[in-house]
Amino acid sequence: MTCYEELKARGLIAQVTNEEEISKMINEGRAVFYIGFDPTADSLHVGHFMALCLMKRLQMAGNRPIALIGGGTGMIGDPSGRTDMRSMMTPETIQHNCDCFKKQMERFIEFGEGKARMINNADWLLKLNYVEVLREVGACFSVNNMLRAECYKQRMEKGLSFLEFNYMIMQSYDFYYLFQHYGCNMQFGGDDQWSNMLGGTELIRRKLGKDAHAMTITLLLNSEGKKMGKTAKGAVWLDPNKTSPYEFYQYWRNMGDGDVLKCLRMLTFLPLEQIDEMDKWEGSQLNTAKEILAFELTKLVHGEEEAVKAQEAAKALFVGGGDMSNVPATQLTDGDLTDGAIGVLDLMVKCKLAPSKKEARRLVEQGGVEVNGEKVAAATVCYTAEDLSGEGLMVKKGKKVYHRAHI
Repeated sequence: MTCYEELKARGLIAQVTNEEEISKMINEGRAVFYIGFDPTADSLHVGHFMALCLMKRLQMAGNRPIALIGGGTGMIGDPSGRTDMRSMMTPETIQHNCDCFKKQMERFIEFGEGKARMINNADWLLKLNYVEVLREVGACFSVNNMLRAECYKQRMEKGLSFLEFNYMIMQSYDFYYLFQHYGCNMQFGGDDQWSNMLGGTELIRRKLGKDAHAMTITLLLNSEGKKMGKTAKGAVWLDPNKTSPYEFYQYWRNMGDGDVLKCLRMLTFLPLEQIDEMDKWEGSQLNTAKEILAFELTKLVHGEEEAVKAQEAAKALFVGGGDMSNVPATQLTDGDLTDGAIGVLDLMVKCKLAPSKKEARRLVEQGGVEVNGEKVAAATVCYTAEDLSGEGLMVKKGKKVYHRAHI
């Protein structure tokens, strides 16, 4: 099976502009492709996971990835599915986020001469002259065609600023610039980016002629990737300081039955033949498939040692016999206690099981909190230093979130 055929078999390809040429370039390792990442946080999250795995697969086949950081486009609104404008970031914040991104990406792709590159579009977008953009780029775009794009139609109902209207032009210019200066001949993006990506391909054709090679591919990044990134608390981060390896493992372990095989195909590097065999699994076997998914992805992001620890912690909590020391824990100090005790609401906030005492109170009053196997009866319950000594207290939030608190 060729590289491109495998991408299709894994359910990664949604639309292409020229499948014959694209598949040939990918299979021959001639693709220099870019995928964009917005530096709006200091960590990537699972919504980026599909793009990272794709970059790894393509690099393994000899193609060269470009991780394009949107330091320039991040300064204007992106109309794709958004209802608000982006906040402005300082160059220092953008650079810090870029450094964090690169460190995380290095677990997936190899950077260096002739390998992967990380480039910030602020390097050229912030230097553009407005009149030159109008003359050289704006003339290539039809306002009528732009307004027919789904991303703009969604925003038109609530109001689309002229600032945001320029996003398609800026993204199109990125591809045009990368094509000219870095030999980038292919772009990948989510299915919500299709119109913007076609704009880039058309801009190259209009400016450089019909023979210019510029290919466009979209993936199921929007519907699948964004769904993966959503939890009750928000994003599941790849940074272990934001989402612990255990929490990361549990996120995938709790994947719905209908999504587990899809995630195994799209995100893991297990042979398709092995995954296809799992299609026959039913009942408790699906739990085994989820454990495989959780382990493989935790290993990919955090390394095998952390994946084993997370697996052991899950085994200790839900099966018995595993290593309880690997369960997420918070060590309190005497300064966290008042008169030798700590209230359950403060305890939950200290353990980051609730963002505030108000939210902790709501969880307790709804019966969603247990300590050492017993439901917490009231928000006024307190625990002493003696309760927290030794193994401490095992706090359970909801059905599946566990945390150990001790002194």
